[in-house]
Amino acid sequence: MTQQVLLAGLGLKPEHYEAALACEQTGLWFEVHPENYFVMGGPRLQWLERIRAAHPVSLHGVSLSLGGSEAPDRAHVKRLAELVQRIEPALVSEHLAWSRWRGQYFPDLLPFVRTTEALRRVASNIDYTQQVLGRRIAIENPSHYLQLDGHEWDEIDFLCELSRRTGCGLLLDVNNVHISANNLSFDALGYIDRFPAAPLMEIHLAGHSVDPALGKALLIDSHDATVSPDVWALFSRLVERTGPLPTLIERDGNLPDFHVLLEEGRSARAELLRVQSASAQIGLVRHEVAA
Repeated sequence: MTQQVLLAGLGLKPEHYEAALACEQTGLWFEVHPENYFVMGGPRLQWLERIRAAHPVSLHGVSLSLGGSEAPDRAHVKRLAELVQRIEPALVSEHLAWSRWRGQYFPDLLPFVRTTEALRRVASNIDYTQQVLGRRIAIENPSHYLQLDGHEWDEIDFLCELSRRTGCGLLLDVNNVHISANNLSFDALGYIDRFPAAPLMEIHLAGHSVDPALGKALLIDSHDATVSPDVWALFSRLVERTGPLPTLIERDGNLPDFHVLLEEGRSARAELLRVQSASAQIGLVRHEVAA
């Protein structure tokens, strides 16, 4: 496959397989959860291989439990490495969270207290994963619903130190920033402005919902709605500073037709191209001034 520049991508669901396979939009890519493809063969894996032959694919893990007290499950990492070798994804990413305890998996990405000991443990887990995969992965910032006591590290500083120690990249989920800022009462713009550009490999955008009982006082990272205007504004603010980066539209619930998601992806694509064009114009002006 010819190497493509990744612009706006979509989280891919089986309902959209045929439409995704047929779509020829430049820069389009798709992201899947690798755990759904830990199989030796069959139609599901064949489907993913056909998509990969037509478009770049990203693997976004949800159960490595890098923030857990135990090392990642070796069999799980081995299966991931086999899928990475088979699919050759453009990107591989995971969450700054834990989801496994004493061999049992939980259906949530759970938070942890950011201590120096936790930093050492998470860095060790990332090192192990990257060594087995033979490639760099990106770590996603979490969404928060309550304030935990005992943090020794600011979240951005924690992520930056993980990147420095392990060489991993970072994935900035802008919707998670908006949700966490609302729920924990901090400044989302300040977070976006402080987030480092150098290790940033990917951006996520998604929709959210409000808690049935508490309303807007508690936002839920539900991935079941369109991206909100507030999140679009944060995204624009971010890429104005960082330049264009692979940007994914996530949608897991209330799934619309493929063309509806594609239009939302095109909004992200248009913003990335606008920033790219503006950066090129600034570079041209600087060159002319220097000349």
